[in-house]
Amino acid sequence: MPTMPSSRSLVGRRDEIGRLDALISAAGRGDGGMLVLRGEPGIGKSTLLDHLEGTAAERFQVIRASGSEFEGELAFAALHQLCLPVLPHLDGLSAPYRDSLRVAFGLADGAPDPFRIGLATLALLAAAAAERPLLCLVDDAHWLDTASARALTFLARRITAEPIAIVFAARDEGARWLDELPTLTVGGLGDADARALLAEEKAVTLDERVRDRVLAEARGNPLALIELPKAGGYAPPTPSPVASRIERSFQQRLAALPEPARALLILASADPTGDPSLLWTAARELGLEAASAAAEASGLVTFGTRVRFCHPLARSAGYRAAEPERRRAAHRALAEATDPATAPDRRAWHRAQATTGPDERVAAELESSASRAQARGGVAAAAAFLERAAALTLDPGKQTERTIAAARATLDAGAADAAADLLASINTEPLDDGVHASVDLLRGQVAFVTGADQAPDLILRAGQRLATVDPERARECFVAALEMALVVARAAGVQERVLDAARSAPPASGGPDLLDALVLLNTGGPREGYPALRRALTGDGWQRVPALATVLAGELWDLGLHAKVVDWLARTGRETGSPITVRLGLSQVAMAAVLAGDLGRAMAVMAEEAAIADALGDPPQLYPRLHLVAMRGRRQEALDLFAEATGRGSGQLVEGVHTAAAVLYNGLADYPAAFEAASRAVAGGNLFSAGAALTELVEAAVRCGEHSAARSALASLQERAEAAGTTYALGMAAGAHALVGDAEDQYRAAIEHLTDDAPAPELARAHLRYGEWLRREGRRRDAREHLRAAHEQLSGMGLEAFADRAARELRATGEVARSRAEHTYDRLTMQEMHIARQVAAGATSKEVAARLYLSPRTIDAHLRNIFRKLGITSRRQLRDLPDLD
Repeated sequence: MPTMPSSRSLVGRRDEIGRLDALISAAGRGDGGMLVLRGEPGIGKSTLLDHLEGTAAERFQVIRASGSEFEGELAFAALHQLCLPVLPHLDGLSAPYRDSLRVAFGLADGAPDPFRIGLATLALLAAAAAERPLLCLVDDAHWLDTASARALTFLARRITAEPIAIVFAARDEGARWLDELPTLTVGGLGDADARALLAEEKAVTLDERVRDRVLAEARGNPLALIELPKAGGYAPPTPSPVASRIERSFQQRLAALPEPARALLILASADPTGDPSLLWTAARELGLEAASAAAEASGLVTFGTRVRFCHPLARSAGYRAAEPERRRAAHRALAEATDPATAPDRRAWHRAQATTGPDERVAAELESSASRAQARGGVAAAAAFLERAAALTLDPGKQTERTIAAARATLDAGAADAAADLLASINTEPLDDGVHASVDLLRGQVAFVTGADQAPDLILRAGQRLATVDPERARECFVAALEMALVVARAAGVQERVLDAARSAPPASGGPDLLDALVLLNTGGPREGYPALRRALTGDGWQRVPALATVLAGELWDLGLHAKVVDWLARTGRETGSPITVRLGLSQVAMAAVLAGDLGRAMAVMAEEAAIADALGDPPQLYPRLHLVAMRGRRQEALDLFAEATGRGSGQLVEGVHTAAAVLYNGLADYPAAFEAASRAVAGGNLFSAGAALTELVEAAVRCGEHSAARSALASLQERAEAAGTTYALGMAAGAHALVGDAEDQYRAAIEHLTDDAPAPELARAHLRYGEWLRREGRRRDAREHLRAAHEQLSGMGLEAFADRAARELRATGEVARSRAEHTYDRLTMQEMHIARQVAAGATSKEVAARLYLSPRTIDAHLRNIFRKLGITSRRQLRDLPDLD
């Protein structure tokens, strides 16, 4: 929306124009980019967009969109607005992309793949840009609906290989989703430029004292310099925030209009679409058609192919200044003018704004709109519709039901604090146990999202409420509380409370289940608990708690079970499109690859998980990354990641930091640090992390001379291993026993067990420990055999610190280890590793792009960089490189 004529508005904007010109020049060459213009209202952001549109029009296709203060509830509204001019290219897209956008824009029924919306938009804009470079201008980005904001952020980070430039304009406050993008702050004009701009305003004559006061109050804000003289003439209003003063100026100009013109402007301000046909239909309903000339003469609005206000503040000023009944009348007229078949959600929204008291018909319409919005992936829109529906509901039971639904949708939209406020508004005293439990469950989920330690206790409380009315659901809550405790807090305290409650819960209808097995593990230890766990995990009941199942598979040292759960997670996630399941599956695939010593595959899978996380606006999973850097033995890289994980998480993630640190320091032969880290991990008491850390603790304690700690850790490890009974567990216990007792037969037993069924790094480390013991015993020739095997295996997997440890031991026997061959993944980033592996397996750029949520042109650009780093020139040569099979 134009703020003011460009001839005067560009005073003092040379630097800003230079930055924008550089952006579009690069985009014209195919090096796409984006920029966010930040600044206070009236500072000239919209005018800079207008200038950019004018200067780029000959070389670029220019498409525009604008956020609306009153349209934030409508999913994909701004994205649809931006894409509308290029929708003729929609039919040329692949079916998944085409269908996703049609559903998102309300052009077809169905549920769009949330992963595909951003990529489909990129494909659509890239198709348009193939004909002519594309300039996308998005004004008032701080008011974009959540779904559009997420899609556009995704898009903005992926246009570097496209002839596309995107410029956002947003206020300083809000729109935190823009913070990660390159930003240019648009400040106030300097004194000389401010005076020059004020001098160009010929409509008002000011004496020097009034001019000085206007200059002082405007603080270099261009719109204020133009509007404040109109607001006050020789007596400007007393100082107040610039935005408020400008808005008051618009309100004063509005108040001076004839009554019909003022009513027409209020009607226009109540419609977020700017659709002239809708406006004039509603205007006829109110008898306001004849007022258009006077309204347009005010300079506040322009009626053309789209209804435009001279500035967003002019629109909000008109709306806020209107009497409540006049606003409601405007919304009633707009509701009548809106087609219920093509725009049922806008119609319901207008009807809701026109309603003052409870109205079940309108509430039901809003509930239907929420269902449609949720089906299109607009959870923020669904939350807003449901919240308004609850406010218009008179029946207490229905109101509670709708408020709970609104809170659930609000939480799904990522607004945990707002969800908590909605839940706090519910009077829980008259609720039956089932509904009360639903409130407790949601409160627990809110606490989980916000990282509060009380989350498991809230889920536990829900289970206790359900114990008599829905025993099966109560048992599920108890298991969920345990699973949640692993993530948000130390498990031990909550575990005891949950299991105490579970002991008194009604028995499972189908016989002993996972909860019973966990209770038995708690009371009878591994010898009684492990067999029960195995029985509980043989069916498919674990599929309801797959995250916990991966932990329990580790607790049982059962690689086969872990592989089954991981395979199910990865397959189910891709089939259902569930982002949580997909990411959990990929994280576990990566973790399994790290533990198996397949670091190249681990890096590739982590890149795919990170791409999905980025598409959702979330940070990538850290747990497998912690163990990757620890296994590689890169101290500083690991410490940086440990610090990030400790700052971000609690519970299992922090325990994971301690376990990973123990591995890192044992590899670096920094045994005191390893002893401290492993001791912390074991003290945490979490499932699996404690068991895995026990082996690290034994090694570090022996090297540090902490023999009592070593014997205690060995006893605990031995009990777990014998109860688990897997060759993997028995091999790890034998290796620990050998360290504590200097027993050669145990060193040999460890290697024998681990050769049959164990991750490759553990077998290599068993050779290393045995070789170290043989060298200390003076048996250099025997030591060389095992140290050589350890070095070859460890260096072959890229476990650098452990390989260096083996090399030092070999030198001590009089043999020099061969230099470690450089791995392909040593020269590539995680994302590049994923691309290289996929292409080596025969995938096309288009197929790889779909996995990483990038454009094919971006994949080709990455491939050129990969070829350069690896010293090759073709895709075919990738297939012959190591680490890519």
